[in-house]
Amino acid sequence: MVQYEIKINGRVQGVGFRYYTQKQARIFELTGWVKNTVDGGVVVLAQGEEAAIRTFIDYLWIGPTLSRVTNITQVEMQILEEFSDFQVRY
Repeated sequence: MVQYEIKINGRVQGVGFRYYTQKQARIFELTGWVKNTVDGGVVVLAQGEEAAIRTFIDYLWIGPTLSRVTNITQVEMQILEEFSDFQVRY
């Protein structure tokens, strides 16, 4: 299992992006969380199999209908805490 911090920029707030992310994470059996950032982006902490996270990121580029993703960065991180599900944080 690996863990990534994924930052998404573009039109990703107010368009259902966090709930779309949660749905995709559950489909790919990932755990962690997603939340909005103060700069208008979204940040995700995702844990799971490397291949599943790579495919998950591909889906984040697509996003929900009203979103427009302009940039995604991902950094692999050391796992300090294991999550039991994937949550939307506020």
